[in-house]
Amino acid sequence: MSFIWPTALLLLVVVAGLAALYPQYAIQESLECCHYEIFQRILETPLAVQADDLRECLRGMPGPFESTISHWRQLESYRILPPGNAPDYLKELFFSNLRALLEILEAECSRARSSA
Repeated sequence: MSFIWPTALLLLVVVAGLAALYPQYAIQESLECCHYEIFQRILETPLAVQADDLRECLRGMPGPFESTISHWRQLESYRILPPGNAPDYLKELFFSNLRALLEILEAECSRARSSA
């Protein structure tokens, strides 16, 4: 079992944001490399681990967990996360995985609500 800190998805969010904030060439190049590596690691991670990672990442965001899931599904907030130099097919795989995982998390919340 591998340990991914804090969560791979949260790390992707942070690095994507840093890359936008610090355009200096050397910093930008380093951040782009990290961004792509984190993105690849997420895609290489089993979906069950990605689901746990997404769950933890979304639980750490402000507001109710169910609302956060709903907003991510509706707004597709995750579309800004892949690095710009990633091939389109990998971006689409990432988007597809997140859509499916968000649907699973939403179904889990519905089941929990109906059994309570």
